[in-house]
Amino acid sequence: MVSPSHRRQNIALIVAAIAALAALFCSRMSGPSSALIFVALRWITLAALVVYGCLRRTLTAWIFIAMLLGAEIGHDLPNLATHLRVLALIFLRLIKAIIAPLLFGTLVVGIAGHSNLRQVGRLGLRSIIFFEIVTTIAIFLGLGAINLSKAGVGVHLPATTSADTSSVSKLSGEDTILHIFPENIAKSVADGAVLQVVIFSLIFAIALAMISEPKRRPMLAFCESLSETMFKFTNLVMYMAPLGVGAAVAYTVGHTGIAVLGSLLKLLLTLYATLIVFILAVLLPIALIFRVPLRAFIKAVAEPVTIAFGTASSEAALPRAMEAMEAIGVPRQIVAFVIPTGYSFNLTGSSLYLSVAAIFVAQVSGIHLSLGQQLMIMLTLMLTSKGVAGVSRAALVILLATASSTGLPTEPVFLLLGVDQLLDMGRTAVNVLGNCLAAVVMAKWEGEFNAETPSQVVADALQ
Repeated sequence: MVSPSHRRQNIALIVAAIAALAALFCSRMSGPSSALIFVALRWITLAALVVYGCLRRTLTAWIFIAMLLGAEIGHDLPNLATHLRVLALIFLRLIKAIIAPLLFGTLVVGIAGHSNLRQVGRLGLRSIIFFEIVTTIAIFLGLGAINLSKAGVGVHLPATTSADTSSVSKLSGEDTILHIFPENIAKSVADGAVLQVVIFSLIFAIALAMISEPKRRPMLAFCESLSETMFKFTNLVMYMAPLGVGAAVAYTVGHTGIAVLGSLLKLLLTLYATLIVFILAVLLPIALIFRVPLRAFIKAVAEPVTIAFGTASSEAALPRAMEAMEAIGVPRQIVAFVIPTGYSFNLTGSSLYLSVAAIFVAQVSGIHLSLGQQLMIMLTLMLTSKGVAGVSRAALVILLATASSTGLPTEPVFLLLGVDQLLDMGRTAVNVLGNCLAAVVMAKWEGEFNAETPSQVVADALQ
């Protein structure tokens, strides 16, 4: 039985679809009356979608609707669109305020939360090596894909959007190395030097992990509270996302036209094609090298990967993924260490996406990046992408952090929010798939795969 609310949502979608099809038909006709009808039908489509958004009441739906509204306002009312830019700038400032405390809290908890590094031992070292190799491959595969597809080329932002960052700052080799290390953490935060914040957080976490438990516990509790508070802070700020996205798209379309929407579709196709290549060319060979039982593994990961894809949430799939890996023969202690750690250090899908998105931002901005500059951005992504898997719209935070610290314009990042849900579904599914594979690989590497019999409850998970 369909509820009245769902029935009204379906009616609103049907009206929007009919109006959109009629508008498409009118767009192929000529004459002044056809042009007026075309505009009216576009606004009827958007009005129906707004009704749907009011009934649906989800942030994802409103971000998508806001993107379409912004594009329409920018196209039909470019003068009004110019004045909406302040909403996008407010949203940008709030997001930037999140970056430093969020990275500090999550990195310290992720590293120091394992008691101390010496206790992590051989499994920890092997896991981290594996994670870094796989995520680095993912980052460079994404880098190659976006340079090949050039999804953002041909869409140039107005000069007022990126005048202050029209080119990436050029540093000598010595300056580049020095720029990584902080001399004053407060200055690093104020300047938006994210690499310096990350380095400080890493060293701080290692130092915290090496002191005694009584002295470590209060600081760890503070960092856990800080990270949880920043998660909530992010969620609150994201309620403004539809306004920020709509305003940014309106301003951009008002100055550049609707070509940017075609670039977003090209970006979406680039990402999914590259994710498929990554699975077949990287994850599958790893599984074959370590002699992972593919049939059992595919059966085990099918459900958690599907959950991740449908919800665009790694956390939603975490319990089932851990249960499934134990059920096919990975010891519980390996599952309990590798998969949660992988959620911070083995985000293969997100790493691939971030490299694609970062270069896309540069292409949309009309900035040519040398190979050295692209490698510097990849280094930044390798560090800033750790430890924020639980953050709503984490990619936005990471992209803004990377753009700020490497001299790229930040406003083009908002354009990605309109299709972020579709992008997030694919990259999250690959994140979960990569972490499940890592658990089996570590068990094989340690010689403990199928060494323990899972409990009956866990064994029933695959039935």
